[in-house]
Amino acid sequence: MAICLAAFSTHAENSALVLEEFTPILQDIDNALLAPGTTINSDNVDQYVSWLDEAVADNIHAGHFQITLGPSLDFSTHPRYVEATGDNLGTVELGSEPGELSNYQAGRPFPGLDLQDPLAGTKAAWNMRYAYAPDETETAHFIWRYRDMRKDKLERTINMYGAILRYTHRHSHEPIPTLGDNPAALFSALYLRVNKPQDIRNTQLLIHRAEIDTEPEQAWMYLNTQRRVKRIATGQKTDAFLGSDIMIEDFLGYNGRIVDMEWTYLGSKELLLPMYGHNQLDLDKQEPDKEGYRDIGFSGKGGCFPKVTWQLRRVHLLEAAPRDPDHPLSKRHYVIDSATFAPVLTRIYDRAGELWKLGMVAVSDSAYHTAENEAWQGAITDGVSMIDLQAEHCTTLNLKSRMAANPLRHKFFNTSYLRQMGR
Repeated sequence: MAICLAAFSTHAENSALVLEEFTPILQDIDNALLAPGTTINSDNVDQYVSWLDEAVADNIHAGHFQITLGPSLDFSTHPRYVEATGDNLGTVELGSEPGELSNYQAGRPFPGLDLQDPLAGTKAAWNMRYAYAPDETETAHFIWRYRDMRKDKLERTINMYGAILRYTHRHSHEPIPTLGDNPAALFSALYLRVNKPQDIRNTQLLIHRAEIDTEPEQAWMYLNTQRRVKRIATGQKTDAFLGSDIMIEDFLGYNGRIVDMEWTYLGSKELLLPMYGHNQLDLDKQEPDKEGYRDIGFSGKGGCFPKVTWQLRRVHLLEAAPRDPDHPLSKRHYVIDSATFAPVLTRIYDRAGELWKLGMVAVSDSAYHTAENEAWQGAITDGVSMIDLQAEHCTTLNLKSRMAANPLRHKFFNTSYLRQMGR
């Protein structure tokens, strides 16, 4: 009887931990200052600094942009992912060497981060790596815009196609939990192709993320001017991608190996983030596509800031410092939404330790997105802005992503496919 009661108690405690992990309780949610419809600008930002990332607060204070608060949404996560988190609670372990992980199957590897845990930073990095997203997604509508903030000028527009395939630790698409066709032992693969403009059309990027983090990184580009596939050296992943303000290493928050960074967990707090329901936004001034979908807008100085509503969220603060002394950055500071583990805000510091860039991700609840994404059950990126605060320049992205209409398989994510599409 005592054993049964102990088991029941443990199960109840685990269930409570998982519930808190994906639906955290907000202490300040009923504060009158945070009522939906409230606008935060340079006149009143001082009242809100405790709920704002410091770089966001500085830009509002300088009059570069303002934000409007929207309703509080839950951002529910796919039930298979939540269930797997509970089923595997306490079984995942860090290895004795950086970049090693044991016993991970599915769900969030390390729920319940503790500031007193000296390994919490590395655990947070693994949580970010294995955050929920559908296993097979494509972005046929993917617009990059390069903007001069000083002159308020749009310099260049690039139309792309993108796709991501998860080979292992799958939750949304059969087969679950792994694909059988995985000759390179990959966790995931990312593919990008330029459709416009003509001068760089069919330029392509392919990135393989190995299941074993300590394995060498693999990435290739097909350059239409040279008509050949070129392997990308490690150092090139911190170059400006196609002349933008974004590095390949910046993709998805951090597109690198966990072993290559020193991770420090800085705790948890409540902050305002650009998270909302896409269908709840006022998008009347945006041009609809043939299905009636409207992109989010960008406003503020240079048109560099996502024009979406913000809401109060529980966040984790995480710092990543490169182990390589020749890396062009001294650190990245992430503001991670705790429920989804999406890195919504990123402060990037140059080698001298000065703030260089501010990354902002506009995130919609899939329950308030397109009808075809009802099965997504998670956070959807609608837009991204990477702002070079030193050069006063930015790159903004508009995305209309969806769960892949047809199965994505390995044949689309290899170098022969790059050559085929480049003809």
